[in-house]
Amino acid sequence: MQRKYSQELFEEAKKYIPGGVNSPVRAFKSVGGNPVFIKRAKGAHLFDEDGNIYIDLINSWGPMILGHAYPPVIEAVYQASINSFSYGAPTRMEIEMAKLICELVPSIEKVRMVNSGTEATMSAIRAARGYTQRNKIIKFAGCYHGHGDSFLVDAGSGALTFGIPNSAGVTKGTAKDTLSLPFNNLDAVKRAVNENKNEIAAIILEPIVGNMGCVPASKQFLQGLRELCTQEGIVLIFDEVMTGFRISLGGAQEYYDIIPDMTTLGKIIGGGLPVGAYGGKKEIMDCVAPIGKVYQAGTLSGNPIAMAAGYTTLRLLADNPHLLEQVNKKALAIGEGIKSNLQKLGLNYQFNQVGSMFTLFFTNTPVTDLTTAMTSDTQLFAQYFQYNLDNGIYLAPSQFEAMFVSYAISDEDIEKIIKVSYEALVKIHETKKAN
Repeated sequence: MQRKYSQELFEEAKKYIPGGVNSPVRAFKSVGGNPVFIKRAKGAHLFDEDGNIYIDLINSWGPMILGHAYPPVIEAVYQASINSFSYGAPTRMEIEMAKLICELVPSIEKVRMVNSGTEATMSAIRAARGYTQRNKIIKFAGCYHGHGDSFLVDAGSGALTFGIPNSAGVTKGTAKDTLSLPFNNLDAVKRAVNENKNEIAAIILEPIVGNMGCVPASKQFLQGLRELCTQEGIVLIFDEVMTGFRISLGGAQEYYDIIPDMTTLGKIIGGGLPVGAYGGKKEIMDCVAPIGKVYQAGTLSGNPIAMAAGYTTLRLLADNPHLLEQVNKKALAIGEGIKSNLQKLGLNYQFNQVGSMFTLFFTNTPVTDLTTAMTSDTQLFAQYFQYNLDNGIYLAPSQFEAMFVSYAISDEDIEKIIKVSYEALVKIHETKKAN
């Protein structure tokens, strides 16, 4: 594929935007080459500035669960936009959205809308600290909860991809209140809680990690965290920015049947527009201003256009259970095809999948945490990525990110994904043998 215009645009972008991208994960540093500049998208396909077409397995990192430019969502956005883009005042749609979220997510009794997943996690931690009157938090190595200072300690996502899990600009004072522990290791959590008795405000985690690749928690680990938090008065926070309304309508907490004290949301609740939310038990959320002493505000929070897109998306998913069933069915078909390819080629690479999230790890070691994820051969992944890209499959440009499937993907698309994956695996191993 020729990507002449994308190359020219990237050179221009670098003059004015750090690294030429507005989010590091969009860069191709870990896979080689330059980013593809997208002109438009429809259904399961992306169209770049050079006219190339790609089957999309990122779907804007999760939000486009129904596919791009889904007509009912487009219509809802249009109808909202003709009344104005923003009011800075309450709207009826904010109430409808809050009611629907509380109805669908088991842990949420009250919810506050914000503008991004990062805002949601930052705000949830602040609320947990205000509620418990404690300062320290526990997070897990490889989990990414946005770019808030408290979270950029052993972070996943772009920080992991670029080998900078501890960001410059984060003070030692902030970092000392964040305890980073190995994922899926309950004993480590128990030791940390015991060593910091009555100092831990919250434990936050992705119940199914998407930011070191797709890495599910074991149910025993989550159940152990739930019991420990209840015993010790610690707020358990599930970061469901990725998994909310995707793994099931009620998110990973419904899937595992384990209810946290707070939940953070994003992506799907905006239908592709910038949005986030945090919610939980009434007594915790009532600590938030204007009725409580935990301050959090946002000029564009509850933006009417984002609410329209998100509410329409959630309402469609809630009223039409077959939509989510089909998303998962299509994703599982892709997963079975890729696992079959591995078996045919005698490769023992790890394929992790939960519902419509999955990652092919280029390692023979089962991936259950950051240490095992980091055994992956990132050079092989880079070659795999480039072959897929050149043959019309748009993957996440990082070994350490999950892929996301949409309802719009067709049987023909699935067949092509499996076929190209097989060809890519053959090619990279032929190259490996030749060298």
